[in-house]
Amino acid sequence: MKSLFRFFTWMLFFAPLLAGAQQVRVLSEVVDFSGEIGSSQRKTILLQNESNQAKTYFLKNVRGSVGSSQKVKICLNDQCFDSKKDLSKISLKLKPGEIFTDLYLEFEMGIAETRGSFDLFFVNVENIRENFVVEARYEVAAGSTTDFTHKDIKLSEIYPNPSNRIAQLDYELVNPKAKAKITINSFIGNPVAEFELDPERNSLVINVTDFQPGVYFYTLFVDNKNVVTKKLQVKK
Repeated sequence: MKSLFRFFTWMLFFAPLLAGAQQVRVLSEVVDFSGEIGSSQRKTILLQNESNQAKTYFLKNVRGSVGSSQKVKICLNDQCFDSKKDLSKISLKLKPGEIFTDLYLEFEMGIAETRGSFDLFFVNVENIRENFVVEARYEVAAGSTTDFTHKDIKLSEIYPNPSNRIAQLDYELVNPKAKAKITINSFIGNPVAEFELDPERNSLVINVTDFQPGVYFYTLFVDNKNVVTKKLQVKK
């Protein structure tokens, strides 16, 4: 009888915590920043409101190690905020079932070789027990990056690679009049997908959940000319 009483007491105490389960899922895997001293990078964060209700979240804090010479900015559409000074201004409004694509992280690499990680901790304005975390890590090196540079476009490596859900390419169309696209082919050369690169955006998000596990090749075309081909590995 005492054991049963203790069980119900436990349930009454922890039920509010269980009710505050996460309802927003971070579709992006760990966000990786890797580049030269003095450079900066911008990455897209994908979120999905898995509930049937509108949700509003605010950034409560940034946890982890960010060096004194590095700077993190959180951007909503074209408006960017300092992660240290503007916490109260950073809030997200997600419609029921919405996949939110207008959240970005900008990371300035700083002046010294280093590496580290940090988390963005978001909480629901109406229920602080309901939260989600965006994980990020960085590595700053003195050498050059593995990004590709062309006279008309700058293109990052695809990441994460291998991927099992979402793969992303970051780019900058230096010449907005150039027609750029990414094609994906199977290991034996069969076409799998094709994506035009929008000059008004700076990232391409590719859903690979329907791809069979294995090795693929993605190719950048500029004005219908094959510029560079690299490898993408898909895992399950």
